[in-house]
Amino acid sequence: MAEIAEDEPLSVDELAEFQAEGRAWAAVDADGSPVGYLLVKRVGADAHVEQVSVHPSRARRGIGRRLLETAADWGRGQGLVNLTLTTFDEVPWNAPYYRRLDFHDVPDDALEPGLFQIVADEAAAGLARWPRMVLSRPLV
Repeated sequence: MAEIAEDEPLSVDELAEFQAEGRAWAAVDADGSPVGYLLVKRVGADAHVEQVSVHPSRARRGIGRRLLETAADWGRGQGLVNLTLTTFDEVPWNAPYYRRLDFHDVPDDALEPGLFQIVADEAAAGLARWPRMVLSRPLV
């Protein structure tokens, strides 16, 4: 999956949009250095995790879980129904991790139009070369 690691990050303008709209959160260490972040957007009646990342040296410390809970709180505050995300199915620290956090698989035939479009866009970007899936967790 080297192509994924080499993928260009979002532009500063794109990140600024998330930040300006209150849909971006960063986790920092005791020195104030960033160790993780999460971006979320509204997709239909759901809060969709656009990106969540934790530095590998800080893994398994609950940082990702806290970021996801922050996004869930944001979604509840917006009156949204679910927290959704797309991920790689066969990467051990992806889908199994989210399932431990009460996310469940969303079958392709149950995708609402906005999520269907996200999956299609990801496939067009080449991500479908590896098994991917949509996961969801209720916010209510």
